[in-house]
Amino acid sequence: MKSEPLSYLSSENIGPWEIYLAQVDRVTPYLGKLAFWVEDLKRPKRILIVDVPIQMDDGSVAHFEGYRVHHNTFRGPAKGGIRYHQDVTLSEVMALSAWMTIKNAAVGLPYGGGKGGIRVDPRKLSPGEIERLTRRYTSEIGIIIGPDKDIPAPDMGTGAREMAWMMDTFSMNVGRTAPGVVTGKPIAVGGSLGRQDATGRGVFVTAAVAAEKIGLPIEGSRVAVQGFGNVGNAAARIFHDHGAKIIAVSDVTGAIRNDAGIDPYDLTSYVKQMGGVKGYPKAEPIPAAEVLTTPCEFLVPAALEKQITEANAWKVQCKIIAEGANGPTTPAADDILGERGILVIPDVIANAGGVTVSYFEWVQDFNSFFWTEDEINAKLERLMRQSFEAVWQVAQDKKVSLRTAAYIVAATRVLEARSLLGLYP
Repeated sequence: MKSEPLSYLSSENIGPWEIYLAQVDRVTPYLGKLAFWVEDLKRPKRILIVDVPIQMDDGSVAHFEGYRVHHNTFRGPAKGGIRYHQDVTLSEVMALSAWMTIKNAAVGLPYGGGKGGIRVDPRKLSPGEIERLTRRYTSEIGIIIGPDKDIPAPDMGTGAREMAWMMDTFSMNVGRTAPGVVTGKPIAVGGSLGRQDATGRGVFVTAAVAAEKIGLPIEGSRVAVQGFGNVGNAAARIFHDHGAKIIAVSDVTGAIRNDAGIDPYDLTSYVKQMGGVKGYPKAEPIPAAEVLTTPCEFLVPAALEKQITEANAWKVQCKIIAEGANGPTTPAADDILGERGILVIPDVIANAGGVTVSYFEWVQDFNSFFWTEDEINAKLERLMRQSFEAVWQVAQDKKVSLRTAAYIVAATRVLEARSLLGLYP
């Protein structure tokens, strides 16, 4: 019997969830007998939509829309970030949770996929309002999160500060300190060394391994980075530390370019003072769209979904794309980039460094034993290299893209677990 389509998304505008479904359809022919269970990948296990009312600084009460989605938990508790952004939608959170399922399985972590978000522009709230928003949201989703059920982490618009508030709120509600309920926390309350730069470091590591495969040196190469938040910033600094030139950078305020190279450390200091890259005196302003089409060896899209599309994929001028963001390339653009010989390292491998070190943090919290930053970075690099090598081998054997290969590896692991567990009752 064919399952009915999901009724709670608009059939005319499915949103980012549609990209994920297309990716699953592409991998299905390679799953053999496990394709019997593929519908499990197309349906979130659990969706919680919550109202988040808070008192604003002026005494009024504002209501915000919040989500927490468990896409899949066959291989372990749900794991995924919390996003604060004015354009958050259910479709986006569903897609992000599904990509977490694939990402965790692709790198072999004992997690399923989860994701959360609040439809809010955090730049318009005071620190006190953000704290009240975070604590109320945590209380609302508290029924489905926990160290052995669902472990949130930071995402766009959130960070260590919000994770500390989430941990404290959850701990107060359960009557005990529960550091394992979230990852990405401050070091003083059970956070892990190396977590801040982990996602960007993973982007660099996978890009470096891919470059080795095609004989492309890092030193002297040109790098363009779309998005200078936590991921793009860290990736830019680590590329720079290995001798690459950062020639173009963008963020929400604007875009800049300097073919002689931009010092990401100096740019970081400027951004901290001015709030964005716009006006940086040591580079020229360019239209934001041009960052994606700047001639370079490495392109790091580290902003939002659907940035490289059928409309601009023909204009991309790089050798390797390392996806720091989730879902930045549409399926149609993937095909175009493949035809043009541009190697795309998919998000589910490229940006898995964050959840990998989140896993290390979770393990350290349970054991109350913490590793040094060098130990964590070494473990991260080893796991990322192993994961990339496995995906690369599948891509070579089956003559498919790295994205399809990553989905073959991940979907096989998830659906093997599904097959073994069976249906209950």
